[in-house]
Formats: sequence, C-alpha cells, structure tokens
Amino acid sequence: MSRPRPPRNKKPRQGAGETGSAPRLAAGRALLQVLDRGRALDVALDEALLDFDSGRDRALTRRLSHAVLRDWPTVDHLLSRLIKRPPARRDRLVWFILAVGLVELREQREPAPAVVHAAVAAVSAAGLGRLKGLANAVLRGFQRQRLELEAGLTGDPVRAWGYPRWLIEQLQHDWPEHWQQILEAGNQAPPLCLRVNRRYWTPAQAQTELSAGGHKAVAWPELPDALILKQRAAVSRLPGFVDGGLSVQDGAAQLVVEYLELADGLNVLDACTAPGGKAAHILERADVELTAVDVDSRRLEQVSDNFCRLGLDGNVQIGDATDPGSWWDGRLFDRILIDAPCSATGVIRRHPDIRWLRKAGDIPALVELQARILDALWPLLAPGGILVYATCSVLAAENRDQGRSFLERHEDAEVIHHPHLPGMPCNPGHQILPGMLDMDGFYHLCLRRLQPD
Repeated sequence: MSRPRPPRNKKPRQGAGETGSAPRLAAGRALLQVLDRGRALDVALDEALLDFDSGRDRALTRRLSHAVLRDWPTVDHLLSRLIKRPPARRDRLVWFILAVGLVELREQREPAPAVVHAAVAAVSAAGLGRLKGLANAVLRGFQRQRLELEAGLTGDPVRAWGYPRWLIEQLQHDWPEHWQQILEAGNQAPPLCLRVNRRYWTPAQAQTELSAGGHKAVAWPELPDALILKQRAAVSRLPGFVDGGLSVQDGAAQLVVEYLELADGLNVLDACTAPGGKAAHILERADVELTAVDVDSRRLEQVSDNFCRLGLDGNVQIGDATDPGSWWDGRLFDRILIDAPCSATGVIRRHPDIRWLRKAGDIPALVELQARILDALWPLLAPGGILVYATCSVLAAENRDQGRSFLERHEDAEVIHHPHLPGMPCNPGHQILPGMLDMDGFYHLCLRRLQPD
C-alpha cells in the first residue's frame, strides 16, 4: 500500500487558503450590491469584509472593486461577448466574479493561471459550483481572443473613459477645455492625505513621528495642516492617529477653514456637517463656539465619535438645514459653512461607484435643495459675517450657476476673493478640478453679508 504524500510547502496566495478566492468573492458580492441594487460601495464593502482578518485581503478586495467600477462598461461588454447566454438571475453573482477576473487578466499584475484559478475557486465558494466550467471557459477564452476582443472596444467614449454618457456630455459642456483631464483624473488612485490636529502636535512633529515609524510624509505648501503619505498605509496604525493627532481629509476639503477666516470667540455654524471632518478642522484651528447640524441622526454619531477621538468639543444636534426654525436658538452666526449635498462628481477617484449610482435626473433636485439651504441659512448670518458654500462637485449647475443665482436673489451678499488660494476663478467662486495639485474636485464660494443701509 502506498503511503500518502506529505503536503508540499507552498506559500499561500492572498485570500482563503491557497486559492485567493475570498477577496475575489467579496469584491464580486460588493459589485453586485452596487451595480444591480444601487447601494454605495463603502456600505457594500463593510458587509462583504465583515469577517476578514487580513489587512492584505481587505485592501485587495477594495482595489479590485474600484478597478471594476472604473472600467465597468468595457468589462460588461467583454463578458457579453464571451457569454452567449447570460446567467439566470439567481446566478447573477458569477457575472461580477468574472468581471473581477477579467480586470485582473487585463491588469496582468498576477500570473494568468493564478487569476483563473482564484476566480473559479470564488465561483465554487459562492455556492455556484455548477458554473465552475463556465467561469474557466470564459476567462481562458478571453486569454485566447484578447487581441480580437479588445480591438472592438474603440469608438465608444463610454467604454473608452469608463463613465456614463450623460456625465461625459455634461463635462464636455461645462468644461470644454478640461473635460478629458477631469475624466482621466477620476480614473487615477488618489494619494493618502492627512490632516494634522494642531491641538495635539505641530505638522513638523507629526512628520517626524511618521518618518520614525517608516512612513514618508510630505508637507503641502498650500495647506498648512496637510501631509501626504508617499505610500499607502493602514491609517489606524499611524503614529498619533488613535490618540487624535491625525485625520484623513483631502486637501481640497481642508481649504474650507482658509476661506472661513476663523478667529477665537466666533459663533460658527457647520450645516450638513456629517461625517464631521470639516467641523473638526474648524475646532482644531480656533477656539470657537461651533454648532454642527445634520438631518441624519445615524451619521451624526460619526461626528460625535470623531470629536471624541480628536479631543474636541462642539454642539452636535440633529436638524434640517432648510428649516432652521426647528433648531436655531436665535443668535446670529459669525461664520456659516454650507457643505452642501451634491452630486459628488469631484470625488469619483475615491468613490468610483458614484459614476454609476448618480443619474442625470438627480441634478435638478440637488440644485433645488442647495438653493433652499442657502436661502434658509443666509438670514442666520450676522452682518459682516462670512458664509462659505462648498461642494465636492465639478458640475456648473451646482457651483458657478448656483452662486450666480444666489447673488441675483440677495443684494446684501458680496463675493470675497482669495487669489492666493488654489483653484480656478469661475465667477463667482473657485473651482478645483480633480487632480489639480493632487486634490479632489471641489468648489468654494466665499460670501460676506453686507451691513444694512
């Protein structure tokens, strides 16, 4: 009788066991939630990664999900060419697992046999073992026919850029000289930008501690509280993070405090505050009396949690920015920040699901809501006070046009210009396009309320 062979001493691949199936299956499940059920990717990933212990697997799942969403029209088209009969609705998950496999084969970061093996294992782990043969045939078929299949991808801007047609056309209209730059920037991975809590340490001290911990951090000349990490890292393990010394916040968002011109003793309102990054930055910068308002009680818990970690104290309360009478105590504010609900088209590089979740029909409703918030909060600003209207959008309707409409309605408002701050003047306000100075897309409009005659 032959003796069983001892197991070979092979190094396990990323994921479950040696197959790498776990992150591929998790990415497939998250993509199903986003593309078929309209859920936000962050929420879908939180659920998909619930039982993951490996930081490497979590990072891989997130990277693969982002890669598919950035190239979804092409990947979906290729699958439709390779699979003559789409899977039944109950088997729809296999489509997204194969989308992950196709992206990996096109990226060529991993050996093709390993990619195919991991995808087939993920299909089996999903309880779809009867479709293992299909998965294997599709991915190997792509390898054989790749040149022919990809030759047929040209000519369609939706597949070329990986954006919905309506958004491409809107950007061409709003930014005829920059639309390609905007689309390209949205397909690039953003840097990890940190905000230094000045109440904990100085940016120079933070930079020194990060360097000592093996994290090269670079100062940002235009942003006094910002550091950029040259390599990705687990944020919670960075020196000082748990104790409140650091937060993650893009540079464009950090510019808000520069526009607010803060000083000790001011009464400040942050409307639409959740999850509270800008509110925290305000409190880190100056000893002000801050009221942070949001309509979403669940997200307000994040604001309180952030304040607690950072050692900050602000008045956090639930309230509708369009109906201040239900929460305002009657005291005028010296500063008001309206971080308005918007299309989020400026942060697509961080949240690639936005391009597929946002629809053209959403924009008019957002514009109407923004106008209602502006009109409702303007009377709460003291004469001589400053209101900053900000969005993470690149659409003119939400930004430049919204600002012009507001100025037509309110004769007691004047624009404050900040030519020293980054951004493109767009009359009124300043627009930062995605990728400009390595920032997200952002719009800032700074207004002063004039003294009554």
